Amino acid sequence: MSHFSKKEKIIENYGIDKGKRSNQFKSRLYSEPRWDPSWKKFRDMEWETFSKLEVAEKIPLFTKNNRLYDCLFAQQFDRELLDRLCRVADKLREITKTSAGDRFVTNLLFDKRAILVFNQPSSRTFLSFQNACHILGMKTSEIRDVSTSSFAKGESPLDSIRTFASYVHLMIMRMKEDGFVEQSAWHLNSKTNRPIPIINAGSGTDQHPTQALLDIYTMTRLLDGGIDGKNIVMVGDLKRGRTVRSLSYLMKNYSGVKITYVSPEEFRVGLDILEFLRKHRINYTETYDFESAIRDADVIYMTRIQDEYDKNGESKKVDYSKYYFKPEHLKIIKPTCIIMHPLPRRNEIDPKVDFDERAVYWRQERNGMWIRAALISYIFNIDHKIMVYKVGV
Repeated sequence: MSHFSKKEKIIENYGIDKGKRSNQFKSRLYSEPRWDPSWKKFRDMEWETFSKLEVAEKIPLFTKNNRLYDCLFAQQFDRELLDRLCRVADKLREITKTSAGDRFVTNLLFDKRAILVFNQPSSRTFLSFQNACHILGMKTSEIRDVSTSSFAKGESPLDSIRTFASYVHLMIMRMKEDGFVEQSAWHLNSKTNRPIPIINAGSGTDQHPTQALLDIYTMTRLLDGGIDGKNIVMVGDLKRGRTVRSLSYLMKNYSGVKITYVSPEEFRVGLDILEFLRKHRINYTETYDFESAIRDADVIYMTRIQDEYDKNGESKKVDYSKYYFKPEHLKIIKPTCIIMHPLPRRNEIDPKVDFDERAVYWRQERNGMWIRAALISYIFNIDHKIMVYKVGV
């Protein structure tokens, strides 16, 4: 004879009253409401249509609660947000100098996980993002070679992205195909009920918004008076260099800036960038004369040949040596000028230049970790906790 009622047996077997299981299951199923109602207008829009929209028309799908949700384009940053992120990065550096502060920061996102999906070679960007996650306490996993995933079994790329997103709270992507990072965010936000934030860590020849973000942070920290009114000289493969594209877009947030583009004819900056600058009344010039351009520069932004995008070995036909920064050039540039490079470099900056205090590209590299940690904190809406933390109290 049983000593339990039928209802008690149900509770014993299932842990809860069976009559409540359905509602509790639904509650658990929707316990993390990630899909934003403001995205509804994009539900029935296919990629072919969405991809042709202007960036300003796309941004609402990548915004949630009036905050940046997915970081895909440099155009998503305004001056207020750029200044905010720079302050958060500075505060993170200050806080983590103490063991108590470091423990505080690593507890901010200890319950979150991130995945880094990189199908393009990377050292700095990968390690920078990975350590930015670790600073905030996030656990990380990685896909460094998509041929080891179900991509190789014929799974559609978007199904693979949805699979990756099932296990984490943040996806950081670096892809060699133009537009695929954006398409992934579009798919998760408009075609699924479980989106997660995506950060663009480099998308083909398109954009690299967080490289531009760390470039802004470096200039803000090192230029006397900040970026406003400065002469920024960008040198190299400006046609295919996504860092130059993203940095050019961010210049709309600063007043009185002048940009000088220096490159061989074959690698001139894209017409779409020049049109953007004209639209926002940003002063720019183009020249082939490297030495004349760098004499009055406040920032010299060197870049390498992007020959990984060659179709027929066209880069080998271009004499790039005219655009190398050599030790003798240190004598003709301003004492307050800074020399930057998104790295990796080849021959475009002589290693002897590294010893000059105006060569800041190694500091620039490390700045990336802090500003990316600041960006992640902003996306997860914990940046205010960082800013109010009192060091030493």
